Amino acid sequence: MTPLKPTVDEALDAVDGDVAVLMYRHVGAEVPMKKGRDLLWQEEISKIPPNAYAEPEWVEGEAPLFILYTSGTTGKPKGIVHLHGAYMVWIRYAFSHMTGAEREFRDDIVFFSTADIGWISGHHYGVHGPLLNGLTVLWYEDAPDYPHPGVWWEITDTYGVTHILFSPTALRLLMRYGEEWPLRYKLDTLMALYPTGEVLNEEAYHWMVKYLCRGRENCQVADVWGQTETACFVTAPGSMNLGGFRYKYGSVGLPYPTLRIAILNDEGRELPPGEKGHVAVKPPLPPAFLHTLWRDPERYVKSYWSTFSGYYLTGDIGYVDEEGYLYVLGRSDDVIKIAGHRLSTREVEDILTAHPAVAEAAVVGIPDPVRGEVLGIFIVPKMDAEITEEEVAQHIRKTLGPVAVIGRIVILNKLPKTRTGKVMRRVLRAYASGQPLGDLSTLEEQEALEELKKALVR
Repeated sequence: MTPLKPTVDEALDAVDGDVAVLMYRHVGAEVPMKKGRDLLWQEEISKIPPNAYAEPEWVEGEAPLFILYTSGTTGKPKGIVHLHGAYMVWIRYAFSHMTGAEREFRDDIVFFSTADIGWISGHHYGVHGPLLNGLTVLWYEDAPDYPHPGVWWEITDTYGVTHILFSPTALRLLMRYGEEWPLRYKLDTLMALYPTGEVLNEEAYHWMVKYLCRGRENCQVADVWGQTETACFVTAPGSMNLGGFRYKYGSVGLPYPTLRIAILNDEGRELPPGEKGHVAVKPPLPPAFLHTLWRDPERYVKSYWSTFSGYYLTGDIGYVDEEGYLYVLGRSDDVIKIAGHRLSTREVEDILTAHPAVAEAAVVGIPDPVRGEVLGIFIVPKMDAEITEEEVAQHIRKTLGPVAVIGRIVILNKLPKTRTGKVMRRVLRAYASGQPLGDLSTLEEQEALEELKKALVR
C-alpha cells in the first residue's frame, strides 16, 4: 500500500471533509443524526464478519494523530494537535520508564487506567502507553464508588493489578468512605500508584501509603506532571526501569531527558531554586509537546511563546528545589493576590484538607475593592463528619494568620467537576463573584451547580 503523504494542514482540513461519523446511542438520550453522513456504531459493527482484517492506513510521521480540546478552565477551549511520530516516540519511551516495561516483571504488569478515554490521560495511560509497550491494560467504565466504594480495590485483587492511575479527586472521594473499604482487600500485587491530573495533597499521599501500599517498600507512589499539551507526563520522581521512585512530598519529580525547565519571574528573569514563579521550558522542546492549535496558529504563538521571549510558557506556577525537583502550585490564573501577598490554591487547599473533617476543598480568589482579592473557600466534609464555617475559618487563620482574608465559606456535598475529575474553580469563582459561568460542556453533574447556587444565595 502506498503511504499517504499529506501535510499537517492538508490532513487537518480533511477532518472537516465528507467523513462518516460513527454515532453511539446512549440509553435514554437523543443523539442528533445527519442522514447520509452519520451511522449508528452498533449497526455498522454487526455487518463486519468474524476474523475480518483491515489494512492500516499508513501516514507520514508528521500527520496529525488527534485533536483534543482543553476543558476551557482558563477561557475558550483550545484544540491541541498531536502528531503521529512525535507523540508515539515520547509515549513509548516515557511510559516504559514509568512502569518498568524493560524489567523482569514486565509480563506480570497489569496497568489499571481509571482515566476517562476523552481525557488526555485516557489517551496516554489507557491506550497508547501500555499497548505500544506490549503490556496488559485494564479499564473500568463506571464511577469509582459504584456499585460500592471498594470496587477499585476489588478489581485490583481480582485481576492482579500492579500499576494504577487515578486522579487525586477520585481518591479523595473514596477517602470519604473511610479506610475500612481498602482494608477489606489484600492489594498485595500493587507496585506503583500514579495520582495525576491535579496536585496531590499530603493527607491523600499518606492515606495511599498506609491503606493501599500498607507500608510495603515494593509499592511506590509517583506523582507525575504533564498537560494536555504534552504527550504523557514530562516529569516524574524516577523510573521503574531504573529501580523505582524517590518521591518527595509536594513534588512532581525531575524533568525527563531533553526537557529543560526554567522558573521565571513576571519580567521573564530566571529565578534560583526555591523561588516561586512561572514554569517555562527552554527550546528545543522534546517530542512530547503539541504541534499547534487546531486552525489557530496565531493563538498557539500567543498562548505559549509570546509572554516570555525565547521560552515556552506552561501556564503553571511553581518552583524547583536544590536537587532540581519541580513543585507545581497551580495555574497562574489561580494564584490569589490579597493586599500584595500571593497565595497559591494548593497552599490553602493543603491546609484545609489537613482538617480531620474535610474530604475535599477548593479555593478561589473573589474580587475585593480594598484588598484586590479575598478567599472564597468551598468545603466537602467527610462522610458522617460535621464542620461549621467558623471552624473552617479558625483552622485556616491558625496557619496563615492575617494574610487569610476570607470573603466566603461554603460547605457542600459535592464540588462542580469536569468529567475527568478536575474541580472547576472557574465556575466557583464566577458564581461567587456574580460573573458569567462560561463554557460548561465538560461539567460532570448539573446537581453540583444547583447545590452551589442555593448555598450562595443563603
